[in-house]
Amino acid sequence: MKKKFARTALIVSCILVVILGAIYVMTKKDNVYEEDGVKYISKIEGTSFFVYYDGKWEKKFLKGVNIGAAKPGYFPGELAITKEEYLRWFQHISEMNAEVIRVYTTLKPAFYDALLEYNQKAEKPLYLIQGVWVKEETMAELNDAYANGEQIKNDFIKDATDLVDVLHGNATLPVKNGFASGEYKSDVSQYVIGWLMGIEWDPYFVQGTNDNNPERTSYTGSYLYTEGASPFEAVLCEVGDKTLVYEASNYQMTRAISFNNWLTTDMLDHPNEPNAKEDMAEFNMEHIKAQPVYKSGLFASYHIYPYYPDFLNHQKEYITFKDEDGEIDAYRAYLKDLIKEHTMPVLVAEFGVPASRGKAHDSLYSGFDQGDHSETEQGEILTKLLEDIYSEGYCGAIVFVWQDEWFKKTWNTMDLDLSDSRPYWSNPQTNEQEFGLLAFDPGEESVCDVDGDISEWDGDEPVSSTDNATVYVKSDEKYVYLMVKTTDFDFSKDSLYIPVDTIPGQGNTVDKAANISFECAADFVIRINGEKNSRITVDSYYDSFYYLYAEQFNMIAKNSGYVKKSNGIFNSMYLCLSRAVYLPVDKTTIPFSQYETGLLTYGDANPIHENYNSLADFCYKDGNIEIRIPWQLLNVMDPSTKQIMSDLYKNKGIVAEKTEGMYFGVGIVKNEATSSLQIGMKYYTWDAWTLPTYHERLKPSYYILLKAFADIN
Repeated sequence: MKKKFARTALIVSCILVVILGAIYVMTKKDNVYEEDGVKYISKIEGTSFFVYYDGKWEKKFLKGVNIGAAKPGYFPGELAITKEEYLRWFQHISEMNAEVIRVYTTLKPAFYDALLEYNQKAEKPLYLIQGVWVKEETMAELNDAYANGEQIKNDFIKDATDLVDVLHGNATLPVKNGFASGEYKSDVSQYVIGWLMGIEWDPYFVQGTNDNNPERTSYTGSYLYTEGASPFEAVLCEVGDKTLVYEASNYQMTRAISFNNWLTTDMLDHPNEPNAKEDMAEFNMEHIKAQPVYKSGLFASYHIYPYYPDFLNHQKEYITFKDEDGEIDAYRAYLKDLIKEHTMPVLVAEFGVPASRGKAHDSLYSGFDQGDHSETEQGEILTKLLEDIYSEGYCGAIVFVWQDEWFKKTWNTMDLDLSDSRPYWSNPQTNEQEFGLLAFDPGEESVCDVDGDISEWDGDEPVSSTDNATVYVKSDEKYVYLMVKTTDFDFSKDSLYIPVDTIPGQGNTVDKAANISFECAADFVIRINGEKNSRITVDSYYDSFYYLYAEQFNMIAKNSGYVKKSNGIFNSMYLCLSRAVYLPVDKTTIPFSQYETGLLTYGDANPIHENYNSLADFCYKDGNIEIRIPWQLLNVMDPSTKQIMSDLYKNKGIVAEKTEGMYFGVGIVKNEATSSLQIGMKYYTWDAWTLPTYHERLKPSYYILLKAFADIN
């Protein structure tokens, strides 16, 4: 009887497995639509984007995030992100109420394996918009998509058709330096809602293709054709058509397609743009058309940021446009202008601002600058930009970017570091590194949270001391940390000085302006003088900003006194924002602009605290001061190999030299003091490293965006 019951139970279990398996298969099949022997999961109707899910077409506003290819310690071409990391990130992204991820190129099998595994278990899938990369170096070298036997066009097609096989889990890519390789077995094709092909096109490349091939103005294919196109647009049409044909022929499937674009190559005129390059060439997606047989359809896509190009700050109809709250909103004015040019859906495929200390561009009217935002401000700005995009009828908004990217460079800091070492340390002065919603904080755990709680300094040995102050020093992959214990120090009235000697053979033994002297020739002086007037200054002879923009580029006034060693002069520290520019319509010149990056921000830098400010540089509590200084503000070009900026004038440029360590001191000038102060200095060193340590942290902007995405249906 027991055996008969067991056999019956086994049979019932098998039947249930078959039924559940059939239901699972039917459910998955219901997410792919088939018509005339061709399957697809996305389609375009008018200016709307639809996704097929659960047996019906759903109109979508695509809420998503771009995912980069790198993590700390690695360049993107090394493709070092693991399957486990992707799975964890997908969970966070889904919990953020995002439905779409966009990647820029072919990733290694781990990415597609993770996407398939995640979506098979998830209540609702994460959809993928797949990019196809074009090498910028080759574009710059050839300056023509048809040059060298049509090399760029043919490579573009080959990479795209290889990706078709990748998405269907039917590819083996050979090992090739800087490219993904391996065996691709995971079929994720039912989750890929679109192609987004190409990169932010360089206008010289677009113009070069057009000028060198004036007769190639049309293309007619099985799925796409051109109408009134330029030679460059004809190239893109051909690439897209051959990609669609390949997938339809081999897998009986297509998907919606777009080609990347940005404001630099839009079809609009920007007569008050000061840089002619930004308005010299255009790519118009409307010149590429769909054949009747192509059911998935075309959409346009743009990377749109609020601070660049400069016409966003100067075009009259943009800077006079006001939103419902009466605020000038040049970003929304541009969105309104752009979408009128399109008969197809338009996706904002990148938008965002960095939560970085460093800044590279100002957005003059909104304050949505390229940098100098806290992580909370980042989330608030993302929400406003998202609302603008949604309100103007775009089909989606993809935030840039999911994770911080340590390997990135920025034009106004790239001369101050070593390009081959960027992934190995975190530089908050380089805004491009901190667009992420996910932070990679240095250390397996934080060595110091600048919040006034000095418990993490317990057991540390002081570096230098005086009668009323003792300074401690430590460091990690992002900052040099200082903690000063004081007695008889009035934070609101007194001044605390920390001289730093980083390079032998130069520096000042006196600070003339402060009437203080140092045991070692100091290259930097950190002055804590209340919440609003604290800063780090640099020996004028070692001032890279002055050297670059006065001595080398002749953009600011020269001062012969600055170029003499041991002159007793310490300069405020600046970053350049813009050279002088001429506005063609206004017929005026806007002078060279800069901002003081050495000004120190007071606040609580502990991420778990309610008053957390990611921009905080120092904090005072109970007579104790904690400070963090980015390595680059000490002219360190690579802390991982202990490389610092060498003598600027001796080398006639910015080059690196090896250091073993630095000297630090500390002293207090009382408010009523009139006599000079002499500060002793002692040695500090740190260990070099080959791979950085770090830990992940979701920024406040993640949680703010989570709510913003939830509010948009």
